[in-house]
Amino acid sequence: MAFMRPLGNTGLTVSALGLGTVKIGRDKGVKYPNGFTIPDDRAVADLLARARDLGINLIDTAPAYGHSEARLGQLLHQRQDWVIVTKVGEEFDNDTGDSHFDFTPEHVQRSVERSLARLNTDYLDCVLVHSDGNDLEIIQHLGTLDALNALKQKGLIRTTGMSTKTVAGGIATLEKADVAMVTYNLAHDEEVPVIEHAARHGKGILIKKAFASGHLCHDGDDPVQQSLNRILGTDGVSSIIAGTINPRHLQENVSKARRACGE
Repeated sequence: MAFMRPLGNTGLTVSALGLGTVKIGRDKGVKYPNGFTIPDDRAVADLLARARDLGINLIDTAPAYGHSEARLGQLLHQRQDWVIVTKVGEEFDNDTGDSHFDFTPEHVQRSVERSLARLNTDYLDCVLVHSDGNDLEIIQHLGTLDALNALKQKGLIRTTGMSTKTVAGGIATLEKADVAMVTYNLAHDEEVPVIEHAARHGKGILIKKAFASGHLCHDGDDPVQQSLNRILGTDGVSSIIAGTINPRHLQENVSKARRACGE
């Protein structure tokens, strides 16, 4: 399978490895094994340029990632070269470090308009609901995906979906939207049925926590390569979102992802 892949039947093509950007906007309430310092503008600009040079075109952000959206809006050039994924539903307070959720259609509208302004763009390639774990409640009763799909009809969003936490939620998402983001790594394959459903129905799959947020452990020599091999060798997977602010890690991950894709 190639490094550049279709995002289901959306018409978008994405790199098999996407860049997650929580670490450029938020350092409170995160679950990484090691501490880090939020990089300055020059370092972020260099990281984005390096990612593009390496063939990455997919970038993942969210309102819950602190200042990430606003920084990307200032530093991300050649907008047309990027597929930008952002989210709705989870809000983060940079002062207190606390999160809260709001899945109402009214909040969806405000959140998308704010993301468009922060990201300095007139369209969003993909907007996902940032689930709190109550996937089916959100999908079936709160109207969150319906509100996103209405904004898609207006041309503000190209594709919609949800970052889910349950198999039932992932499948329900794919029945109403274009993309599901699911957890898949060497220690967690419970959500593979969602990926299989997507493969059968031409839907897009983005993978989160492929390296278990830095906690990946395995008996093999190179758990990152093993994880990439398994995930990118799974039919239906469009891209893995991997967050890093280290250019060397980024280059290593891209090299290993290309190897996993047979390049």
